Amino acid sequence: MNVYDSHRMAVMLENFGYTPAKNQTEADLVLFNTCHIREKAAEKVFSDLGRAYLIKQERAEKGLDTIIGVAGCVVQAEDEEIAKRAPYVDFALGPLTYHRLPEMLAKISRERGTTLIDTDFPAEAKFDFLPENRAEGGCSFLAVQEGCNNFCTYCVVPYTRGAEYSRPVAEVVAEAKRLLATGTLEINLLGQNVNSYHGEDESGKERNLAYLLQKIAELDGLKRLRYTTSYPADVDDDLIACHRDLQALMPYLHLPVQSGSDKILKAMNRRHDRRQYLEVIEKLQKANDKLRFSSDFIVGFPGETDADFEQTLSLVNEVKYIQAFSFKYSRRPGTPAAVMPAQVEEKVKKERLDILQKLLFDYQTKFNEACIGKAFEVLFEQKGRHNGQLIGRTPYMQNLHAKADENILNKIVEVRVTDATTNSLSGEVL
Repeated sequence: MNVYDSHRMAVMLENFGYTPAKNQTEADLVLFNTCHIREKAAEKVFSDLGRAYLIKQERAEKGLDTIIGVAGCVVQAEDEEIAKRAPYVDFALGPLTYHRLPEMLAKISRERGTTLIDTDFPAEAKFDFLPENRAEGGCSFLAVQEGCNNFCTYCVVPYTRGAEYSRPVAEVVAEAKRLLATGTLEINLLGQNVNSYHGEDESGKERNLAYLLQKIAELDGLKRLRYTTSYPADVDDDLIACHRDLQALMPYLHLPVQSGSDKILKAMNRRHDRRQYLEVIEKLQKANDKLRFSSDFIVGFPGETDADFEQTLSLVNEVKYIQAFSFKYSRRPGTPAAVMPAQVEEKVKKERLDILQKLLFDYQTKFNEACIGKAFEVLFEQKGRHNGQLIGRTPYMQNLHAKADENILNKIVEVRVTDATTNSLSGEVL
């Protein structure tokens, strides 16, 4: 979602007369788009701001003005902290108000010397005020839903992104058409809880994600379709049927579980237990036996015992994820879990994370190695580190690099896998 938001802000700035700078020392405007999901990400913002301020001072000595801005979830959660710790920041915008970026810049020219902050939860949807989106390559993100009503006890999203909002069907389809017309081959529908999508069609009837996927799958020029991030309890039969019926829908699904222990899932306020999660996995695989899964895991959640952690390991052994994101539990101010008793020691968290990641990487490596000798359609998206090398992604979201001519950038071509590591594949273009 932050990649999508950053792209939309960049388009706005270009429409406002800005052009991309080669580096910070040449930039008249430096804008940080931020994440507040984990403490480390939030703290990194202040380190980056400090470095930007030094550059701002160096530029000032040469008579050059520099505007520093911050956008995103850290602003929504810590606006007072930004004004206190980084008073040299010129403006700050929450994730729901970045459509006001041009007027904020106009305001700065009149009111320099204070940090202008906008963290409203506006009644109007920001999407109504954003300029038309356009493709930057063969793959594009498209936000269809924002916010979350689940209130998992560890998560800040409902407080920083607000309540769930779904864009109207026609608006999403129109943006998808523009992306395809400007070069996109793959569209990835985004939402904090994307499968809770309930946008209205032109008759005013609420439609689910399956309906939206079907509409977009019908568009000329679309080769690949994905969606992320899904909430297990909101995977319905209509959505499962899409994985059976829609050829463009890729055979890879990110389905976060967080823990394999029912006790911990309950403490997290997840609306599913282990059995329900595995039933969803089973139904999806019956619909499409090529489908493979990735997930999110949190270790060391308050109250997690060794037995709870073993339940997580056993779930991994059952599902055999081909990719996963795993983290130590991070206390986020204002969330219920931050003040729960039985906080787990940092040393124990690290030990558990090491064990979990080794198991996850083992399954990821096995899946990648099993791809050797097979041919996949690969969408090449960027140049590699070596001359004549391109990097693309398989239908299973694996990074694949191959020696290839640049004329196949942003195209889908068939590639045979020749080698594999934990994190990437090598191949030869057929």
